[in-house]
Amino acid sequence: MKANIGLLDRIVRIGLVALVAVLYFTHQLSPAAAVILGVLALVFAVTSVVGVCPLYLPLGISTRKRAG
Repeated sequence: MKANIGLLDRIVRIGLVALVAVLYFTHQLSPAAAVILGVLALVFAVTSVVGVCPLYLPLGISTRKRAG
């Protein structure tokens, strides 16, 4: 798959993952919210590392700068 996540998008996603982690470890989330946000954080972390967002593909979105 072609990378479609830019640097700023990756930084924002990792920031959201960190925020969810802080909220979880400080017990600020209900159990249901912890599960839902945990799954979302996991998806954000994986897509940030891989550099591809499957949701962006059918929508034709890319936050990655084009070369040259």
